[in-house]
Amino acid sequence: MATILAVDDSASMRQMVTFTLKGAGYNVVEAVDGVDALTKAKSQAFDCIVTDVNMPNKDGITLIKELRALPNYKFTPMLMLTTESGMDKKQQGKEAGATGWIVKPFNPDQLLKTINKVLG
Repeated sequence: MATILAVDDSASMRQMVTFTLKGAGYNVVEAVDGVDALTKAKSQAFDCIVTDVNMPNKDGITLIKELRALPNYKFTPMLMLTTESGMDKKQQGKEAGATGWIVKPFNPDQLLKTINKVLG
């Protein structure tokens, strides 16, 4: 089963994402912010990344830009899971290389459907 990196500075949000994804059989590794996520992504391969936008130390858009620059993550699905729903932020995410955008609070079925779709 695929391994997913769940990145969010909110412990409760990470727990909800992890609970949802593990319940569907995915392996999940959690990261507390973009810096933690980048460190983990460099030491372990992930099949998909789900990240918040607004986080301390390194935001999700910067994280995606930096991951896309790495050969191992050029084609990895990366989803933004955020309270941000403005077109400007979505455009920034798209330009950074985000595969998709899910607005919080998320529907677990919608998250799983999106994950299954991007993992093909």
